[in-house]
Amino acid sequence: MDAIKIIEAGSAQKQLPDFSIGDTVRVGVRIREGKNERVQMFEGTVIAIKGSGISKTFTVRRISYGVGIERVFPYNSANVDSVEIVRRGKVRRAKLYYLRSRVGKSAKVKADI
Repeated sequence: MDAIKIIEAGSAQKQLPDFSIGDTVRVGVRIREGKNERVQMFEGTVIAIKGSGISKTFTVRRISYGVGIERVFPYNSANVDSVEIVRRGKVRRAKLYYLRSRVGKSAKVKADI
């Protein structure tokens, strides 16, 4: 554990916007195809934030063609190009895993006005 803390203290952490659970975010992911590199956007609801420091991750869930897709992004990954907040969500839970079993309108998160 001490080695991780030493690496964490010496590395410059990436500055991402302050988002929380329930927010709808658009994550720009760098994708390398051969020699070319492009940025692909992944938009969905943040259902979990885990860890702290250099090993902190967040999970984004979206429904694509009727199939739920979840991606876990490390906060300090070089492949995460940008994160922009589309809308704020109002939730009362730290993890929104219950959204996995819901479909339609019941799978929506209320907007925080």
